[in-house]
Amino acid sequence: MLRIEQLTKRFGDKKAVDTATFTIDQPAMVGIIGRSGAGKSTLLRMINRLADASEGRIVFDGQDVTQLKGAEKRQWQSRCAMIFQQFNLVPRMDVVSNVLHGTLNRRSTLATMFNLFPQDDIHKAIEILDRLGIAEQAPKRAEALSGGQQQRVAIARALMQDPAMILADEPIASLDPMNAQIVMDALRRIHEEDGRMVVANLHTLDTARRYCDRVIGMRDGCIVFDGTPEQLTTGVARDIYGAGAEFSEAATSTAIETLDRTRTAFVPA
Repeated sequence: MLRIEQLTKRFGDKKAVDTATFTIDQPAMVGIIGRSGAGKSTLLRMINRLADASEGRIVFDGQDVTQLKGAEKRQWQSRCAMIFQQFNLVPRMDVVSNVLHGTLNRRSTLATMFNLFPQDDIHKAIEILDRLGIAEQAPKRAEALSGGQQQRVAIARALMQDPAMILADEPIASLDPMNAQIVMDALRRIHEEDGRMVVANLHTLDTARRYCDRVIGMRDGCIVFDGTPEQLTTGVARDIYGAGAEFSEAATSTAIETLDRTRTAFVPA
């Protein structure tokens, strides 16, 4: 379904993404890991066409996404929904209106200006919020919600687009372990129940292993690993992160039980 061919992004003399090539031939949940600056976010932004590729192609269901312009480009961005680390909600707007903004690409300019939404869309938005366990938050301002709740609103907004693929750029990086688990459970459920492709940039190995069918590792803009969670050993992780023997997975874990063990280990006798 998705084919990335020699995809490259240059910023001056620096290659943020360097000839990335991979294929996802069926709906799957794919995690992309690597240290900060590895090129993960730039890769997702190119797939969504928020950034243009310097070289290479992005092909989805036979369509060359890199060549799309104007209305066709906007239509692609509706099919390829993006979720961001900082949620990108309108803080002073109520939750249900934020979700309804997922329909902006298919609404008229006049309707957009006056925030006019069809009743069917409003009902659908509330149904999606209910599915994500936050329907009772619908009338509240987005800024009144916790970080985990706001990220679920962002997921609901993405689902309003009825996308074929969801791209999540560090969706749990700013969340505590409990909310991180809730958000990742939601993304996994969306993949399994809806049959949607989900590609997520992740910053912890335990999350990638637990939730993803496949893991891609990036280092200095290059793909250096592409395999199953079982193949993501500590040794492989050291190569991806460019770390030595001192590398510890526990120090970056989001698992609540791992964090509890770490805290206990430092409790004075």
